[in-house]
Amino acid sequence: MLEIDAEVDDEVAALLRQADQRYTRGRRRLVAVLQTGGGPLTITQILAADRSLPQSSVYRNLTILEEVGAVTRIVTRDDFARYELAEHLTEHHHHLICSTCGDVADFSLDARAEASLDRALQRAAEHAGFDIDTHRLDLLGTCASCPAVS
Repeated sequence: MLEIDAEVDDEVAALLRQADQRYTRGRRRLVAVLQTGGGPLTITQILAADRSLPQSSVYRNLTILEEVGAVTRIVTRDDFARYELAEHLTEHHHHLICSTCGDVADFSLDARAEASLDRALQRAAEHAGFDIDTHRLDLLGTCASCPAVS
């Protein structure tokens, strides 16, 4: 079985406990796959990473983990959503989403660029009378594996 970072394991357990949910072996395995997956994963990719996970359980457990705030679902233009551990369990990052194939890749900004983005978003939010909790930045375009659409 893949190993889960102890801090992540404890935080997921606490989130589930708060929602009166159990942290089952299957949920632990799912969290381990998401933690070691290298980016947002489709259900097909999750099942390939741990063949002991029954597909029906993966769907059900992803829904529960998303409801308690441990998992984030990323919807793209293709038929497959991708799943990853929530940012508060990992690190703040953004996504490159291919509009052609639906692939999703994580990227991070350096601290200076992130601070500049935070200031710009805060100004926009204040102008609209909106309080920001956090932000997500998804860049849509075409990945290097897909032919450019003209």
